[in-house]
Amino acid sequence: MNDDKDPQANPWVKSALIWAGVILALLLFVTMFDSRTATQGGTTIAYSDFRQKVANGAVKEVAIAPDRITGTLDNAQRFSTVPVADPGLTTLLDENNVKYSGEKEEQPSFWMILLYQSLPFVLILGIAFFVLRQMQKGGGASGAMGFGKSKAKLLTEKHGRVTFDDVAGIDEAREELQEIVEFLKDPTKFARLGGKIPKGALLVGSPGTGKTLLARAIAGEAGVPFFTISGSDFVEMFVGVGASRVRDMFEQAKKNAPCIVFIDEIDAVGRHRGAGLGNGNDEREQTLNQLLVEMDGFEANEGIIIVAATNRPDVLDPALLRPGRFDRQVVVPRPDIDGRVKILEVHMKKVPLAPDVDARTIARGTPGFSGADLANLVNEAALMAARRSKRLVAMAEFEAAKDKVMMGAERRSMVMTDDEKKMTAYHEAGHAIVACHEPASDPIHKATIIPRGRALGMVMRLPERDSYSYHRDKMHANLAVAMGGRVAEEIIFGYDKVSSGASGDIQYATKLARDMVTQWGMSDELGPLQYEEPQGETFLGYSQSQRVHMSDETAKQIDKEIRRIVDSGYDRAKSLLSEHESQLHLLANALLEYETLSGDEIKALLERGEIVRDGGSVRPAAVPVTGTSIPKSGGKRSGPFGDPRPQGV
Repeated sequence: MNDDKDPQANPWVKSALIWAGVILALLLFVTMFDSRTATQGGTTIAYSDFRQKVANGAVKEVAIAPDRITGTLDNAQRFSTVPVADPGLTTLLDENNVKYSGEKEEQPSFWMILLYQSLPFVLILGIAFFVLRQMQKGGGASGAMGFGKSKAKLLTEKHGRVTFDDVAGIDEAREELQEIVEFLKDPTKFARLGGKIPKGALLVGSPGTGKTLLARAIAGEAGVPFFTISGSDFVEMFVGVGASRVRDMFEQAKKNAPCIVFIDEIDAVGRHRGAGLGNGNDEREQTLNQLLVEMDGFEANEGIIIVAATNRPDVLDPALLRPGRFDRQVVVPRPDIDGRVKILEVHMKKVPLAPDVDARTIARGTPGFSGADLANLVNEAALMAARRSKRLVAMAEFEAAKDKVMMGAERRSMVMTDDEKKMTAYHEAGHAIVACHEPASDPIHKATIIPRGRALGMVMRLPERDSYSYHRDKMHANLAVAMGGRVAEEIIFGYDKVSSGASGDIQYATKLARDMVTQWGMSDELGPLQYEEPQGETFLGYSQSQRVHMSDETAKQIDKEIRRIVDSGYDRAKSLLSEHESQLHLLANALLEYETLSGDEIKALLERGEIVRDGGSVRPAAVPVTGTSIPKSGGKRSGPFGDPRPQGV
């Protein structure tokens, strides 16, 4: 049956039918009360006029009722009048030969009396029921009468069945959850050996890594009902509502067991109890207590598997993570290069591709990207190809989309003076020259002086392969690269002409130096001690930290070491740029001429003094080359934060 023609499936049609029924009932009610008037018809005249017409012989016949006299005139016209006490009326009628008869007062039937008396109440109840249904939005838990009802939604195959074939790039996490699927398909296989399936699985990972998709794939593979709810849907302003919704959710799950209940962002309801100031949030804690009891209390909930997702496992209450509740924690990491290739291939199936598109090449240039980032990249490439009126999405669109995602959209409409462009070109050239001559630095992917996002220019460096550690030589190299832009401005334009464009570089360098001293033990003066406690999951990205209790003397030493490390990066950048000042001029002039240069073009320019473009044509650079060679890159991952960090204005 077509859902579009089903009134139950179309809320607008359903509401229209209800209102039409209410209006028809009101019309029927009015018609019934006015039926006697409608049937009587005729012209109403005064009783004196009626007697006069009888005396004149104009009345043909009449019907006399206790409350009304009706009749017909000679011209067949109907009339009616209200009688008065008149004993001589019959005598008057006889004298004028008027045919008359008596009528009984009409008594309505029992059913009509019942209908008259009950119809107003039926209408009131119907309108009240309709209003309550509208307030409850179809009987859901968000209505005025459904505070304690669960907001969990049951997903079925009509919402789109997802299987493990749709989940790519997180093979280890998928393998850990395969056991749950096998249990849901064949519980006796585990019961024969006395094994019990974990009651809960907690998916931990960065935003966009596919936690929700993985949970749906479990239900799709097992073919069981899948309830989904957000952690924030439990807690309301009314005390006890959250606990009631937890109970109702498990009652629904029991009726559909075996099934999966997926709680997204469980940290909204599962935070540490008593961790806040004062008495904390009693309503949230009651909700958490009820969830703990339902998961592993006196009453066993067999066949119900709870799958939850969060990117903040550090704030969860320890009682949630103990065996018997969330026994299994599955880390869903950012994909490596092979995983990124698989994810790109999944999303590229929906896009018409040109023959030159290579998923592995794109994956190599997108380190640190999550599954959602890669899906966004493919979508941006498709949109860009559509804007260019192309029938296929080529590699050029993917490269442009990658630059847009990583560096921001181009702002070519931004008006910059020649002096500002020159300052930006030398600033970015300073970053690039230092990166080229620092062996531990990641290779340059692209340098541009076209404003992108909030930056006036940018040098993007990408690692050659995935790496999961961050070494001391790489840190010092990154500090030198960060200082390269400021040093280039000082060398070329002088001390008084230094701009504020290096604010982001200084912020990055200071944060990196502080982490080296206070968290990673890379200060010879202070030793391998921790002076700051990280707050949050450090592997998920940028983490905040707080200083542990220490003496004022130690705090002074920390500040002194941070200053020394940043100054050492500044000195390294100054030494390299002073030694290769001719290359600085060469690259800056090339950026002013071409605006954007790739890493290979920068390497060829500094080694051979030429840029190869337009199918092999050679364009000479603006300034003679010095012939200095470029050391090879160490090729390690850029930064401890999971994403490559571009350096620039």
